[in-house]
Amino acid sequence: MIKTDILIVGAGPVGLFTVFEAGLLKLRCHLVDALPQTGGQLSEIYPKKPIYDIPGYPTVLAGELVDNLMEQIAPFKPSFTLGERVEEIEKSGEKEFTLTTNKGTKIQASIIAIAGGLGSFEPRKPPIEGIENYEDAGVHYMVRDPETFRDKNILIAGGGDSALDWTIELADIAKQVTLIHRRSSFRGALDSVDKVMELANANTVQLITEAQAVGLTGGDSLKEVIIKPKEGDPYPIAVDNFIPLFGLTPKLGPIANWGLGIQKSAIEVDTFDYSTNVEGIYAIGDINTYPGKLKLILCGFHEATLMVQSAFKYIYPDQKLSFKYTTVTGIQEL
Repeated sequence: MIKTDILIVGAGPVGLFTVFEAGLLKLRCHLVDALPQTGGQLSEIYPKKPIYDIPGYPTVLAGELVDNLMEQIAPFKPSFTLGERVEEIEKSGEKEFTLTTNKGTKIQASIIAIAGGLGSFEPRKPPIEGIENYEDAGVHYMVRDPETFRDKNILIAGGGDSALDWTIELADIAKQVTLIHRRSSFRGALDSVDKVMELANANTVQLITEAQAVGLTGGDSLKEVIIKPKEGDPYPIAVDNFIPLFGLTPKLGPIANWGLGIQKSAIEVDTFDYSTNVEGIYAIGDINTYPGKLKLILCGFHEATLMVQSAFKYIYPDQKLSFKYTTVTGIQEL
């Protein structure tokens, strides 16, 4: 039986930063994640993707951010159960929960902090007949390593931030990048839209709008994607890789059965401390919802900071909590 103060469900960036904030208050943390490594989506989906909105970093690769967070929390010696998913939660004491994973691991904790990002997720696949025949043979629903596409002819489909960002990122790596979108306008960040338009005007990338990918051809691997414009006949383009980036479909999985307030696949919380309707259980990061919610990593960091303050008071109601600046105290003294 593993025992800890705070059991963090999800070892993504927000879950990892929670360890740091809890460590400053001398609270022990154990993290559980269904993925076999820490970092959540940053490690699993886009470790090489640059992130631009982390304070103090004009740009940082997603994987690098995870590495930095792991280094930051190392002094507090968190423990991990990776490659396992929390299945059941039961109240085993006045201020104690017992959690059981799908592999039978049991963990006791006073506090549960759900930092599960989008929950379990799967990519939204385009409705193209036979697309599953080319998965891992030319069709990719995410970019894990940009080097996979070096000197390749690739077609990216989508109109959101991921499609735009990877078009920009892969323009200097792939032999030819083509971006296709079924509309003439994009829903991603305006700065990214401008950069894609500049690349298109310079003929660095090929831009196809008001069209969709409707078919795939090839033998053991993908050879062509059939394009259907809004007006005109379908036509093929030769590609080595097709990357449809239509987002992820979030699924809460077992979390949906824990008696928490759920709204549109997200957990409702009180913004005072990001507590749920179940005393002792909190939800932070992309998995929660409240008026004005922004799904940003830096917002999750803020939520984690306030959450652990509340957690300390819940565990030690008779102790006075004195907030200290790390710049004054120093981590080694805490």
